[in-house]
Amino acid sequence: MPYFDTASSAPLHPVARQALLAALDEGWADPARLYREGRRARLLLDAAREAAADAVGCRPDELIFTPSGTRAVHLGVSGAAAARRRAGRRVVVSAVEHSSVLHAADRFAMTEVPVDRLGRVSAAAFAGALRGDGSGPAGEGTALACLQSANHETGTEQPVAEVAGVCREAGVPLLVDAAQSLAWGPVDGGWSLLAASAHKWGGPAGVGLLAVRKGVRFAPQEPADERESGRSAGFENLPAIVAAAASLRAVRAEAAGEAAGLRALVDRIRTRVPELVPDVEVVGDPVRRLPHIVTFSCLYVDGESLLHELDRAGFSVSSGSSCTSSTLTPSHVLRAMGVLSEGNVRVSLPLGTAAAEVDRFLAVLPGLVSTVRARIGAPDAEAPAGAAGSGGSRVLDTLGRRCPIPVIELAKLLPRVPVGATITVLSDDEAARLDIPAWCEMRGQEYAGEHEAERGTAYLVRRVS
Repeated sequence: MPYFDTASSAPLHPVARQALLAALDEGWADPARLYREGRRARLLLDAAREAAADAVGCRPDELIFTPSGTRAVHLGVSGAAAARRRAGRRVVVSAVEHSSVLHAADRFAMTEVPVDRLGRVSAAAFAGALRGDGSGPAGEGTALACLQSANHETGTEQPVAEVAGVCREAGVPLLVDAAQSLAWGPVDGGWSLLAASAHKWGGPAGVGLLAVRKGVRFAPQEPADERESGRSAGFENLPAIVAAAASLRAVRAEAAGEAAGLRALVDRIRTRVPELVPDVEVVGDPVRRLPHIVTFSCLYVDGESLLHELDRAGFSVSSGSSCTSSTLTPSHVLRAMGVLSEGNVRVSLPLGTAAAEVDRFLAVLPGLVSTVRARIGAPDAEAPAGAAGSGGSRVLDTLGRRCPIPVIELAKLLPRVPVGATITVLSDDEAARLDIPAWCEMRGQEYAGEHEAERGTAYLVRRVS
């Protein structure tokens, strides 16, 4: 059964398994003790730190291990921001950061930098946010900036080196979330702090790392502890740390050879899915991206149903669709990009993926999408809206109905209104704010704006063809 969700968690690398088993026998003692077993454990911990630091591109004494990547992010944000509280309380982030970064930054005066439709920030926009331009908290200086190296949902790579340059000019430290990219190579640019998570590269879960460059002001907010330079409290999970470092070194050695093959497979998916499935939007940067991630959204599709159908067909994939979320709100990444959120599918290929597995995925996908669309009464995605119609402007009440029903009902109604007429769609589904404009763009109709209604939001669509 092909597992196509390594962006969530990669399968345990064989090297990680071997190292974990060996370290369980040799690394169980307290590395802070001076007796033989403690010294042996200390040697293993020091070797793991050196290997991880080499992969990150920092000094071993700049790197600590944490209980998770999320914990590394929270330690990094809180420690760096607290150390610069006199500079201000603003923390500048991109609008597509991982939720762990957004939650950590939200404890301060957070300013989000918008992204373009491909999901990238611009260094100029980041510079403006550092100065306090735009909608950020007035009167606040900037304590810290945060920028992911590559996005976890779309694979889009961010201009870290350029943003690091503007941060350096502004005298603001930059924390980079490198969880998705570290397996593929070190992060270029003059970053100040870097966080990552072992389970993203095939290490065991429960190990994160945080690098803090020498000279970066840092005030740990954890309870005092002598371990990990006083920055991460608690007894180190030494066997897991050893396995994490060993697997990072192993996947990094394989990365160059694997990247070209995976990129070719992803390019095939990016090209073939829109050819095979009508009304699909492939999202993210087609060039400046990680080699193994591709994300697309299918119009008129219930995302949860599509994922279940793919699972039954033997494919494990993920989604940023609101239809698969317990909160019924679209992914904040897709929302920030302004792209379609319906029927969203993220494919993230593991190392060693065979071309035959991708070909089988492409073979079954069109039928599964058609099945899901038919089940929820979607219109024929390939049928033109028609050139005529009867009746004037209409109000379409979809209050209380969730994605993708508002767009499906809009598509059914459009042929029944004349060219030039408008349809006001009433919806209280947050996903409609993305999906109705995206539908208009995909179907060549005019999106004329939105306004708050007595209940929900009113979206105005004008038929142009």
